[in-house]
Amino acid sequence: MNKILIKNGRIIDPANAIDQLGMIAVAEGKIFAVIDIPADFTPDYVLDATAQVVCPGFIDLSTRLREPGQSRKATIKSEVSAAASAGVTSLCVHPDTKPVIDTAAVAELIKELANKAGYPQIYPIAALTQKLEGAELSSMLALKQAGCIAVGNGNQAIKNLLILRRAMEYAASHDLLLMFRPNDYWLGNSGCAHEGVVATRYGLPSIPDAAETIALDQCLELAELTGCRVHFGQLSCKRSVIKVHQALKYGLNISADVAIHQLHLTENDMLPFDSAYHVLPPLRTELDKQYLRQGLAGGSIACICSDHQPHDIDAKLGAFPETEPGVSSLETLLPLMLKLVTEHAITLEQGIAALSCNPAKTLGLASGTLTSGRSADICIFNPHLPWQVNAENWLSNGLNTPFWGQTFTGRVTHTLQAGQCIYTLAD
Repeated sequence: MNKILIKNGRIIDPANAIDQLGMIAVAEGKIFAVIDIPADFTPDYVLDATAQVVCPGFIDLSTRLREPGQSRKATIKSEVSAAASAGVTSLCVHPDTKPVIDTAAVAELIKELANKAGYPQIYPIAALTQKLEGAELSSMLALKQAGCIAVGNGNQAIKNLLILRRAMEYAASHDLLLMFRPNDYWLGNSGCAHEGVVATRYGLPSIPDAAETIALDQCLELAELTGCRVHFGQLSCKRSVIKVHQALKYGLNISADVAIHQLHLTENDMLPFDSAYHVLPPLRTELDKQYLRQGLAGGSIACICSDHQPHDIDAKLGAFPETEPGVSSLETLLPLMLKLVTEHAITLEQGIAALSCNPAKTLGLASGTLTSGRSADICIFNPHLPWQVNAENWLSNGLNTPFWGQTFTGRVTHTLQAGQCIYTLAD
């Protein structure tokens, strides 16, 4: 299938300010034409997208696929199936695999597994320090040459600020993006919930928002000192949004994202001791949620990520503080974004931009757009199609979601990656 014509869809391409009904022609894995299709274009296949939205494929900045090292939880093959069903055509994988992505061999293994799974657009994030121990710098240049798109600390602590400074200087010298999840490990004190009324009521070890904002402040200062490009991942609180907004205003070369569940859930949604709500950073207050939404609408937060972390059953059993944090969230990414639109928190164009062209710009990828000549990474979704999160349609190996059993509106019907249809919704 070399040539595809997608017709009758509502084409939304924020990078090119397109929002209109029309057609898209795909040839040899690339966008051939948009709206104005040449009369002599003869497709091998015609895809009717009537009453559907056609947009660039989504780019997820924060995923764990659990392979290598934790295949009891999930595999690359299982999780890319979930990603394809969510319209996601590119994935960033954090360095906290087992072994850690601190050598070229591990990065190459992940790329090999991705190709075997038929989903080559997986981008490893290299470990900032060896074994993510926060002590000795990794060989960032070799890791970049092996295909790593950025460097990061996962959720691990950096031993001291001098090490972080040297790492940022090293990254800046090779034009490597630092993907930094701000969290002061010692202030966090192995907590599992936001330091507030809910944690107090149920006696849960807590994490103050200062654990995030202090680490954010420190990294902002070092970004200015070193000139390193920094992307702050998975922000969770009001003061972080304010600090990022101020840093952007004064010209720092930074960006930020928020996990989709942080835009919908707060500490008040936590069912007592239900480990599906155990996430890091923790669910915070209603005010924090509203500031995250405002930051997204105003542009201080450029991107939405899934922060996908599939777990097996054992990881989520036991007392709440003893369970492993994380949500299996790829498949709820689109409907939760659409819910933001229906609640008038953002526009549909802003939501699509936060999942496509903005992450592409952050990573320096020539994707996230329907521009002619670019790779044909395309998501087609029905914004009005209801579906329920249940075992019949869930593809990820991780069942750990607080949205299990809920009915959502909006579902992907087709996903194209480099012109190949990697997902079609069954009738």
